[in-house]
Amino acid sequence: MTEVPSARGAEIGRRIGVGLMYGFWKPRVLGAWRMPASGPVLLAVNHSHNIDGPMVMGVAPRPTHFLIKREAFIGPLDPFLTGIGQVKVDRNTTDRTAVSRALGVLQQGGVLGIFPEGTRGEGDFASLRAGLAYFALRGGAPIVPVAVLGSSGRGGRLIKALPPLRSRVDVVFGDPFDAGDGSGRRTRKALDEATERIQKQLTAHLENARRLTGR
Repeated sequence: MTEVPSARGAEIGRRIGVGLMYGFWKPRVLGAWRMPASGPVLLAVNHSHNIDGPMVMGVAPRPTHFLIKREAFIGPLDPFLTGIGQVKVDRNTTDRTAVSRALGVLQQGGVLGIFPEGTRGEGDFASLRAGLAYFALRGGAPIVPVAVLGSSGRGGRLIKALPPLRSRVDVVFGDPFDAGDGSGRRTRKALDEATERIQKQLTAHLENARRLTGR
């Protein structure tokens, strides 16, 4: 039986995230009240900076378990990330262990964070993978879109792919929505249709978040 990631570990990770994110940057969190207070939830996060996951983990109202690429679990980071309830996933294959652990989080009423674009890029939700739709339909969880908008300024940028230190980073939570059509279908067609619905919702949320924040 696959071990479900530690909920207590994710709470510890959230506390660590709060300290780090507020120590290095100036997070401004908008709409966090939209996130359901209980029950399974999927956070769909755009991915343009390396801090997106830790930032959301630190500012989200509930402890979050992120699906994180296997390559990040190197050296001492492996036991640390596992200890704070994060889920290691091999993106080059159908990682059944990761899928089982992620579904376990949702079945226990937890919060699962996913970067639906798969890799860090423009962070505009332009190319979505079907993974998010699969977890939404199979786990029966609403999706909460999250836009992380870092500073576009170049000054103070010590590491590429990180916002400048002490710059403002906006984290905007959207309204929860269901990916399915209410039929309960989990066919390939249902997954494709759900992915289309998700893409429209996430893109609309990102556009709204940019208007809201002026980013």
